[in-house]
Amino acid sequence: MQIKANDFVQSATIAIHDITLQTALDRGTGRGVNGRIAGMAEANHAAALREQARASRLRALHDMPDLLEQFEQKFTERGGTVLYAEDAQACNELVIEIARQHGVHKIVKGKSMATEETGLNHALEDAGLEVIETDLGEFVVQIDHDTPSHIVYPIIHKTREQVSALFVEKLGIEPTTDPGALTKAARAYMRDHFLSADMGITGGNFAIAETGTIAIVTNEGNGRMCSSLPRVHVAVVGIEKVIENVDDFGTLVQLLTRSATGQRLTAYVHMMSGPAHVEDEDGPEQMYVIFLDNGRSRIRETEYAEALACIRCGACLNTCPVYQNVGGHSYGWVYPGPIGAVITPLMVGIHNAAPLPHASSLCGACKTACPVDIDIPAMLLRLRADLVDEGDTPAVITGAIKGWRVAMSNQALYEASGKAASIASRAIAEDGQLHNLPGMLGNWTKNRDFPAFAPKSFHELWRERKLNGKR
Repeated sequence: MQIKANDFVQSATIAIHDITLQTALDRGTGRGVNGRIAGMAEANHAAALREQARASRLRALHDMPDLLEQFEQKFTERGGTVLYAEDAQACNELVIEIARQHGVHKIVKGKSMATEETGLNHALEDAGLEVIETDLGEFVVQIDHDTPSHIVYPIIHKTREQVSALFVEKLGIEPTTDPGALTKAARAYMRDHFLSADMGITGGNFAIAETGTIAIVTNEGNGRMCSSLPRVHVAVVGIEKVIENVDDFGTLVQLLTRSATGQRLTAYVHMMSGPAHVEDEDGPEQMYVIFLDNGRSRIRETEYAEALACIRCGACLNTCPVYQNVGGHSYGWVYPGPIGAVITPLMVGIHNAAPLPHASSLCGACKTACPVDIDIPAMLLRLRADLVDEGDTPAVITGAIKGWRVAMSNQALYEASGKAASIASRAIAEDGQLHNLPGMLGNWTKNRDFPAFAPKSFHELWRERKLNGKR
């Protein structure tokens, strides 16, 4: 996926004026926020559960190398194969190599943010392979030649009316906005593909080291169809998804589903520990797990390691006032919202995503919603500081801050600048308010007034008070 994160301001401006997008975002994020609040409210000891989940993720990140080795040992004991991809290209090449090795022609895919990150679909199509997305949202995105705009809800940016029009055009159905009818049409289209596919590709919500198990949670059942029906199954999983044991999975899955969809548990929780054995009724003949690094190891060694604790629930997106207004595409890469504003600069380079750390009011809603209590606002502030240290700030702002620092460090300059501001602001004020500040300051008065500076500063009033013998 092409990186357009530096176009955030322009993209966000367009998004804010897109009435259809605003309608879709209002519907989708509202349901997400309310669902999470209701789901967490009914959880026993929710605060303690959250604390325990955070501890399990941080512990797993600390022990990641050992846990990956443990997973590989357990998984290979059951006949599976574990491979490691250093970057996106290496990951795509491994999948293509597996496909060629097994004579694959058609591939069905479950939802996977990791493969969005690597651009796997395009790589497979360029290699002459047919790829069908089977998650309903991802399927809509694929046939519309679009990209997902949310970690959990890929088409949160689309209305039912838009999906209906798309299905009328692409699937030849009768016009309808009934979600059940639209889902039924997609299911009918996918059924033959499930039965005729040579390979299934999924992501993985968690990789349990203790048992060598990949776990995926879905509501549509397509994850099981992709992993059980084709003769070859490949799971592409970020290395940060490894966790220590089944107890940790039991904790994390409760928070993942409640935070993502408001459910106590999704309709399907599918756990896979290798290819089918003789006694198994179904399952693939061959199963591969590809652990994707793509910069994660580097991030783990920095002060931003906590960002890797994310369990991809999307709660921070739903609750973020910026995301609620601009949607996911404005962020310009795979991961949108508050967590994307942290992860994208770390993965693609801060100079390739310079506006994203500023795409936040720092209200803290994301941290409050995060099921593992990631301190996203603090990391956004650190990234802003990194941009300053790298010199990636406009010269006018750098000059203004340096001038402000000099003035604040010198009493005479401080008082003189205050007096000048008082005289100038009162000279152009109307009814004591400034309505049209010049230059960059005009960004404030576009939407609100700015009060003129007082005729006398606090220092002047205090000196007069002392001269008059008052304390």
